[in-house]
Amino acid sequence: MATDHEVSHGRDITWTLRAKEAPEHIEVNWHGDSWIAEVIATGTRDSKPFKATHRFITSLRTTPEALLRLVRERWSLESWHWIRDTQLREDAHRYGGNGAGVMATLRTAAMNLLRLAGFGSIREGLQAVMHDITALLAMARRQPELKP
Repeated sequence: MATDHEVSHGRDITWTLRAKEAPEHIEVNWHGDSWIAEVIATGTRDSKPFKATHRFITSLRTTPEALLRLVRERWSLESWHWIRDTQLREDAHRYGGNGAGVMATLRTAAMNLLRLAGFGSIREGLQAVMHDITALLAMARRQPELKP
């Protein structure tokens, strides 16, 4: 068993991972040593109670702490892509040639500029600046604060 605690972005969540060897009927169809893992996230999001349970099968042999870290890193990447699709409609666009790469770069720059400008959500940031060229230009000129 492994646990991790996160307090950020309006969330106070404890992540708990439990893993056990998969039963024989699963191991027969899943090559290598199989494990069933369960990750439970409990706590609050924006002051509201939150609980989510996720279960998966893996053949990765590592410590519970490392497995929980890998799962959380994967979800972090997926949440970035979810924002790109739901807020910027990335999957709805089809570009030829270098267009997809160029547009992905522009979307990434926009998302990072909104975060640097202090917006907690991409949607909030888009709504605040979508019709304000002065605000857009100010964000583009903004210098990131250097951390000590």
